[in-house]
Amino acid sequence: MKKIAILGSTGSIGCSALDVIRSHPDRFKVEALVAGSNTELLARQAAEFRPRLVVSKKDGEAAQIEAATLPDVDIVLSAIVGAAGLKPTYAALKAGKRVALANKESLVAAGAVMTKAKREGAAELIPVDSEHSAIHQVLNGNLKEVVQIILTASGGPFRTWSKEKLEKATKSEALKHPNWKMGEKITIDSATLMNKGLEIIEAHWLFDLPPEKITVKVHPQSIIHSLVEYVDGSVLAQMGLPDMKTPIAYALAYPDRISAPVPPLDLTKMAPLTFEEPDMERFPALSLAKTALKKGKTYPAVLNGANEIAVYAFLEEKISFLDIVKTVEKVLERHKPFEMNTLDDVLAADSEARRKALELL
Repeated sequence: MKKIAILGSTGSIGCSALDVIRSHPDRFKVEALVAGSNTELLARQAAEFRPRLVVSKKDGEAAQIEAATLPDVDIVLSAIVGAAGLKPTYAALKAGKRVALANKESLVAAGAVMTKAKREGAAELIPVDSEHSAIHQVLNGNLKEVVQIILTASGGPFRTWSKEKLEKATKSEALKHPNWKMGEKITIDSATLMNKGLEIIEAHWLFDLPPEKITVKVHPQSIIHSLVEYVDGSVLAQMGLPDMKTPIAYALAYPDRISAPVPPLDLTKMAPLTFEEPDMERFPALSLAKTALKKGKTYPAVLNGANEIAVYAFLEEKISFLDIVKTVEKVLERHKPFEMNTLDDVLAADSEARRKALELL
């Protein structure tokens, strides 16, 4: 019986994780639930799963960290959105937990710091993002013969839109993802393709690969979740319906495989699978993320922090869709980088990025 703490239990990942756990009461026990402001749903979850600790936003950061480091907890699902997930994720790694990572910002903003914490805590880090889960499954620890990994992107709701049309894109249009049901922030990131840019940085830290070995292809059907090309010409892929319960089940049960409450993939009923090169001119977020990764130091943390501020400004309908990435670009241009050795360094860079983004907005 594995005991689990869910950080972000009322979000889409947290709810999907509870669906998986509900299907396997003999394997998993919820030990802690951590949520934001949706206390109604949190109360219902607590009544059903009877965890030892329940934490809402008003309980504060220290309570989140306590949940992530409870002695009896085996697995911490890190699914708090944004930089708010950094401290509890770091604490879980230092405490030697298995971290099922859905908070990509932890590695984007603090990759070196998090990997050091993982090493020092002798912790495990299993990705929950469908793309990185696919790579983890296909690699199986084998990096020597890899030519490249290929992250697939749906292209989001604006894949075929012209730049002129993108200038007038509305919030409601941006939130209509063609394949996935996700939270608002990640859905907007998918529309700008910043999500895929962040995933490039995350993949670098997860799989210890240089930027030039991490590529992106647009795959509108979201059936192949990512691929690995090997030196002998083999290209191995992981396939499945676009449902986050599959990678969550993989992360919770690894190295075992368990049933997930998702329909089977019927190959005879699939639409044709197609692939395209991403359009860097219409979606410059990808280039920004790649550049930030190559420059290193505090650039990825600043990219992430500025993007969060810009996305929420768009969601509040204060800026246009194209202004999201323009804001991030301007903040990066004005940034004076420094080395990141501690989590405090990461948080300082994140804070500076948010302040500059707010000033620009």
